[in-house]
Amino acid sequence: MRSAERRQVIVERLRGSVQVAVADLAQATGASEMTVRRDLDVLAAHGVLRRVHGGAVPVVPTGVEPPFDARLATGADTKQSIAALVASMISDGETVLLDSGTTALEVAKWLRDRPVTVMPLSLHAALALVDAPSVRILLPGGEPRPGELALAGPLALASMRSLRFDVAVLGACAFSLDAGLTAFDLSDAEVKQQALAISRRSILAADGSKWGHAALAHVCAADDLGAIVTDESAPEDQRRELAGLGVHVYVA
Repeated sequence: MRSAERRQVIVERLRGSVQVAVADLAQATGASEMTVRRDLDVLAAHGVLRRVHGGAVPVVPTGVEPPFDARLATGADTKQSIAALVASMISDGETVLLDSGTTALEVAKWLRDRPVTVMPLSLHAALALVDAPSVRILLPGGEPRPGELALAGPLALASMRSLRFDVAVLGACAFSLDAGLTAFDLSDAEVKQQALAISRRSILAADGSKWGHAALAHVCAADDLGAIVTDESAPEDQRRELAGLGVHVYVA
């Protein structure tokens, strides 16, 4: 199979998938995994896809948020590892403001048996904690966004402003050294900004696929974050640069 034919197969596989794996593409095209990786690099250079560990994902426009269910099915093991490390950084008895998103949902699951107070900013996380015997839950107001079930708007902001938290655990739509933390949705960005303002410290949970990208709405500069928990696919040079700026970067 010629290179153009292989790349067409890759593009067609991506159209109907959340993520494609190098091994699967090698089997589909009859090429070696090394050849497939070169094809993926070429397509990534042309903006057709984005490379991730072990394969590739479709490129999503900066103004479009991928569906919650699609994100939930992507990188589950990595998100669980990140969530476990984030949860270990929270002490018993602390008050936690927990952001919306798929990684934050995993953090909620790790906190179920911990004696902590949590205000979840999504109904997904709230449902994960509602019957946890050791967790005290505070529910904000707000209008849940369809699919995402993130709570935002004036009611959510008013609830948050009346409280103070030990730690804000934020999820990442996109993150880069230049653009900082950004969000797809304007109301989501506003909620994240308020979370930072009312919390003594912050932890950003951002797997490597979120690094080097920017979405529509600015949340904060990269060095405004206290700590970042990520995985080994996050660019090592950027991790070192963030450490030089005083941001603690932990790899799950």
